[in-house]
This record gives sequence, C-alpha cells and structure tokens, in this order.
Amino acid sequence: MPNCKRPKVPGATVFFTVTLAERGTSLLVDQVEVLRQAVRATRFDHPFYIDAWVVLPDHLHAVWTLPPEDHDFATRWRVIKARFSRQVPEGLRRPSHIRRRERGVWQRRYWEHHIRGPQDYAAAVSYCHLNPVKHGFVERAQDWPYSSVHRDIRAGGWAA
Repeated sequence: MPNCKRPKVPGATVFFTVTLAERGTSLLVDQVEVLRQAVRATRFDHPFYIDAWVVLPDHLHAVWTLPPEDHDFATRWRVIKARFSRQVPEGLRRPSHIRRRERGVWQRRYWEHHIRGPQDYAAAVSYCHLNPVKHGFVERAQDWPYSSVHRDIRAGGWAA
C-alpha cells in the first residue's frame, strides 16, 4: 500500500480529481442531487470554499480553498464520499471492499494538486470549466449543467 505524504498547508487551495470505481457509468450525473446534498452537509460540518467544480458522469474535478487554520481536505473527501455512497446502490464489491466496509462506489484514492500561484489557479479553474467540452459532452462550457462555470459567468469572472 502506498504511503502518501500529503502537504499540510493551512488555508491551501487544492485541485482534485475524484473518480468512481466503475468508469463508464453515469452515476454522478444521475444522482447529482445526492452528491450536492453530501457536499452541502459536509461544508456545514467542515467548511471550505468551492472555487470551481464540475461533475461528469463518472468523475469530478474541483478546486477548493480551505479555511486559514485548516489543512484537512482528506476528511472532507472521506465524508462526502461516505454520505454519497450510503444513498446510492452499491457498486461491484471485491473482498477488500467487504473487509473495509466499503460500498464499492468510489475509487479509494483521488488526485490532488496544491495550487502554487495565480497562473496555476487560473489553469485549474479553466480545466474544471472546460472538461465537459474536452470529453465531448457539450460544445461550450456553459452548456454543461453540472458546473460552477454558471456561477462564475453570472459574477463576470469567466469569459466563455
């Protein structure tokens, strides 16, 4: 088992890619309201700011900024994944899922990248917004309904 050493930077802004265990499904968009509720409840218990977010059928990308005194994004993801998983059908469970009492919905790990400056931040937010275009789901970012791009366009902070 890999021994991941994650930076512990209070108030960090971090880009994430989080993936379902079963690629090629549409569970996240089919159950987007369940995901939204899991995120809302988790933000209530463990606040963080959503800089950008896009939900695709089998994975999502997000940019979060943590509170100034807090570095613990791992707990937030664990809670979001657990809340979501309890509300949707179990995935394909291997013996290791059963031993760990996992429902087989999510890949165990996720990819994270600490943002290192304004250009890095702009690239991460843009990646979130443009990912549905990259995957061929829509021709324009604003046509994808499960994205923070709409909030950013309304605020005048992103030119489509």
